[in-house]
Amino acid sequence: MPGVELVAVVDTAPGRAAEVASQYGGEALDDWRGVRGRVDAVMVAVPTESHAEIALGCIEAGAAVLVEKPIATSVADATRIVEAAARHGVVCAAGHSERFNPAVVAAFPHIADPRFVEVHRLGAFPGRGLDVDVIFDLMIHDLDLLLAAVGSDVVDIEAVGVNVLTPKTDIANARLRFASGCIANLTASRISRDRVRKARFFQRASYVSIDFAAREVEVYRLVAGDGRPSIEGGRLTVTDDEPLRRELVDFVDAVREGRAPTVTAAAGRDALALATRVADVMSSS
Repeated sequence: MPGVELVAVVDTAPGRAAEVASQYGGEALDDWRGVRGRVDAVMVAVPTESHAEIALGCIEAGAAVLVEKPIATSVADATRIVEAAARHGVVCAAGHSERFNPAVVAAFPHIADPRFVEVHRLGAFPGRGLDVDVIFDLMIHDLDLLLAAVGSDVVDIEAVGVNVLTPKTDIANARLRFASGCIANLTASRISRDRVRKARFFQRASYVSIDFAAREVEVYRLVAGDGRPSIEGGRLTVTDDEPLRRELVDFVDAVREGRAPTVTAAAGRDALALATRVADVMSSS
């Protein structure tokens, strides 16, 4: 990235940090503590169980932090991160990269007071991210998007999940009712043959469809006329770009400008809190 210096790459796996550093520059380290006091910003992409320790340590050293999702293993730890960032006056972002998907960016201006939302996020067995349930690995993306798009509290949850290939939940379905009256039905799976990542928003007199994988958006509206009403719309023009790049650009700009990032640590905590509620309902059903 222009204007950004890669100071260090940290990885506990022998040789991995050195391999990356040799390609992109920077020092290879095997302990995250080695960057404290040396950098302005840190990207934390480690197993979820280590998020809080590393994020808090870097924040306390005065560095801005971008923490991969889920932001922590518990809402309590997420709150500690949010409060520490506020206390030290540093930028802290949550890595919900789907918010930066060009299709999502194009679709969001057309979403207003949705009444029903249908979301499918299905993928093949990944062999990674298995330290958490599919709710916290995949569904949390859509929970974050819903909180941002609906802008209302969740008042009721129905959920069911199944452990298929791992001791964790591998496929899950949740039905959320918002205070606004909106109903959202979400399915997330990491054991499907086909990769499907789509969302459909049904609104009063309009419909918005997002294909996250193809990065395509369709919008249709009911238009009143002198005679019979008509339906107008079609596929929107989407400027393709890499969501992770957009996420990093937003984070760096937020640090430079001293503004809040697009996805704040508080938003990450809210998504985690909702995912935790879904998981709790699932475990009790």
